[in-house]
Amino acid sequence: MGGKYRITGDKYPRMRRPSGRRRIVLAAIAALAVAGLLGWGSLQLIDVFGGEDEASAASGTKGCVTTQQSDAARQRNQQKQQQRQQRKPLPEPAQIKVNVLNATPRGGLAKETADELKKRGFAIGKVGNATKAYDKKVEGPGIVLGPKSATDTALPVLATQVAGAQRQTDTRKGGEIDLILGSRFKDLAKKEDADKALAALAKPAPAPSPSADGKTC
Repeated sequence: MGGKYRITGDKYPRMRRPSGRRRIVLAAIAALAVAGLLGWGSLQLIDVFGGEDEASAASGTKGCVTTQQSDAARQRNQQKQQQRQQRKPLPEPAQIKVNVLNATPRGGLAKETADELKKRGFAIGKVGNATKAYDKKVEGPGIVLGPKSATDTALPVLATQVAGAQRQTDTRKGGEIDLILGSRFKDLAKKEDADKALAALAKPAPAPSPSADGKTC
């Protein structure tokens, strides 16, 4: 090259290294980037393991709630069992006076049924047609009707004699029970079946077994 740019001698121009300040700035930026990445990764790890701990805690709490609910249900069953054991014993058929009423168009059905109930030990009261409130309005096999005081005594005993009979109560003061024969009534239950049902009715229900795991919260 000529002119003022002409190179002479045995020395050549050299590229200068970056200044020390520039190296410091670059190193600082790199350090900040690494620190940011490390911080972000730490947050992700905390979220992952923290979420697992919360899920485990929630699962444990749910299990405790389930155990408490089952304990409450067990206590209710025990109370019902105690009430059943403390209630009055079921009356014998001879202690139940039954009015047999026919709500169907078939003649003589009430008398036939009353005679069979008498053979099975029941005391028989009125025998005849049902009142207008029930006459030809009972679609099922029949209705066992009595006072509220007989809900757990005389009504279920008489109901064992008629399969599918409904149990109802009214405001009557006496202890008599009405057996209202419905349109689907064919005959009383077989005596052996009725006796089995009566025996099962008199047998107390087994007490609920305690929890096997014994888990507490």
